[in-house]
Order: sequence, then C-alpha cells, then structure tokens
Amino acid sequence: MSMITAGWQSPSNIALVKYWGKKGEQLPENPSISFSLNQATTTTTITAEHRPDQKDISLDFFFENLPNEAFSVKIRSYIARVCKDYNWLNNHHLVIRSSNTFPHSSGIASSASAFSALALCLVDLNQQITSSEEDFLRQASIYARLGSGSACRSVYGGYNVWGSTSLLIDSSDEYAINIDHRIHPSFQNLNDTILIVEKGSKQVSSTKGHALLKEHPFASTRYSVANSNTEKLLDILQKGDIKGLMEVVEGEALMLHALMMSSPTPFILMKPNSLAIIEKIIDFRNQTDLHLFFTLDAGANVHLLSTAEHNAQVQDFVQNELVGYCQNGLYFCNAIGKGPIKTTHA
Repeated sequence: MSMITAGWQSPSNIALVKYWGKKGEQLPENPSISFSLNQATTTTTITAEHRPDQKDISLDFFFENLPNEAFSVKIRSYIARVCKDYNWLNNHHLVIRSSNTFPHSSGIASSASAFSALALCLVDLNQQITSSEEDFLRQASIYARLGSGSACRSVYGGYNVWGSTSLLIDSSDEYAINIDHRIHPSFQNLNDTILIVEKGSKQVSSTKGHALLKEHPFASTRYSVANSNTEKLLDILQKGDIKGLMEVVEGEALMLHALMMSSPTPFILMKPNSLAIIEKIIDFRNQTDLHLFFTLDAGANVHLLSTAEHNAQVQDFVQNELVGYCQNGLYFCNAIGKGPIKTTHA
C-alpha cells in the first residue's frame, strides 16, 4: 500500500485527582483519576504515503485547515519518540489534519484530546502496515502518554486511572486503565459545564508547571496527599458518596493552584472571574443543597460538575448567575463520554 489513512476523534478529560509532577519519560509522580468528556474533542486524520527513498521524518501539519508551524515542531518531536518503535515512520510522509470542538491551550486538556487522537491514528496505521496484534487501546495509551501525560487517559471513555497504585493490580505508570466497573450507578451520569473565563493560551504551560514542582518545598507532601486522595476517591466512586466526591475534587483543584502560586517561581493561572465563579457555586450550593461542585485544570476556566438529576436547575444557574463571568459568554456543556470514535474505515 503506497498510501493509507487513519482517522480518530478523541475526547478531552477532566481530572478529579490531579496529575501534577512527573519523572522519567513522561511518567507520573502520583496516580490520577479522570473521566472523559463527550463534547470537548479533537478529530485527527493522518494520511501516510510510502516513500522508499526517504530516510527521516517528513510531515505536514494542519490545524483547523491551516498550516501551524508551532504545532508542527511539537508533532515532529513527538513522532521522533514514536519512531523508536515504529520504524516505518522514517520512510512515510505524513499529512496530519486536526481540529478541536473547543479552545486549545486554555486549560481544557486540549493536549489530552490532541495527543490521544494522534496516538490512536499512529497505532491504527501501524496495525495496517505491520498486521500487528498488539492491545490496541493499551498501546495507544502508552504512545499518547509520550506526547502529553493526561492524554493516556483519553483513549478510553468513562472513568480512568493513570499511575501505579496497590489498590488496582493492573494499574501502571506507563498507561491508563478504565475503571467503569468500579463506579456507582449514580456517578455514571455526571455533567461538566466548562465555563470559559479565558479563551487564549495559558501564560505558563503545563510542562513548565510540572518542572517547577520538582524543586517545590511541598512536592513530597503533594505526592502523599494525591495517593491518599486516590484511595479515598476509588472508595467514594464505588459507594456513590456524593459529598465525599465533592470534598476530594474541590480540594484537589485548589491544591493544584496553591502549588502553582507557591512554586519557586510563582505563577497564577486563576483569574478574578475564576474566583468569582467559585464563590458563586459555593453560595448557590449552600442555598439550595444541590449536588454541584467545581474543579479546575491548569488554567483559568472552571468546570462546574453536577449530577444529571439537577441539570435543569444547574443550567438556569449558569445562565442567570455565571455566564456574565465567562469570556464572551462562552461555556460548553459536557457529560461523561464513551471515548474515542474511529472516523475512517477500510
């Protein structure tokens, strides 16, 4: 075959226990727990043309149908890592086209959906070229991790754990695993309304943030707390303890940003409107006793999490109280997603 194609749509995910701090080749210092989203996705298609005389990586990258040199550099570096196992990449020219349903680089884990979609395409192409019978999703999780740690959790739908823990015998630092079989039915239908406080790129990348944690005075304490919270949350998710879930998830989000603000080189990614939204959520919850709570990734945008039974009231709350704090009134409604979708078929 002189030319073959693979296409996948892959979701972003939201971490409940955060991955913050890494070692080795993109390995986590602590386990993390997330669930995949159903609307915040990246769609990527790779066409690979066989060029026998080619001896090195060759690619063209298009984001939203336009050439993007900054992304091309990152993709080329990533492909070089994968080349160690997929030698055929050296004699194939790749045309990579990618698009998002949401803003990239703004703290909505766009790297997770982007690199998981890319990894799924590469593993798909490898199976077409080599007739490999490798565990498809596990391999995709491994290679997604090389591009972005959190991306390894996006190759599955539902709830996922990345990072070795004695509580899950099949867990690993090298890939994520799905834990839907451990989740209480009441947590299978959570909603995530992403409130866009700031649409542009973050001032400090997650990569730099991870690096700053290495010399952080609270680093070892953070890893200990994250391991403890993983243990707590696995039990909470299995029992259906909503108040326990709210407490752990909000604590994790605030700790993540506290670590940023107390880094050797401090940085603040939350904005005044992020704090205003959080205060509004807490006040509304205290007034109504509804099951709604918040989390944030490494950015200014706030994820409003709630159970499906309260969806109508929560959306009224968003429209009446929160939309004014969003940039251009922008927010995205998500539920727990079923995972990646293959978009090209033989």
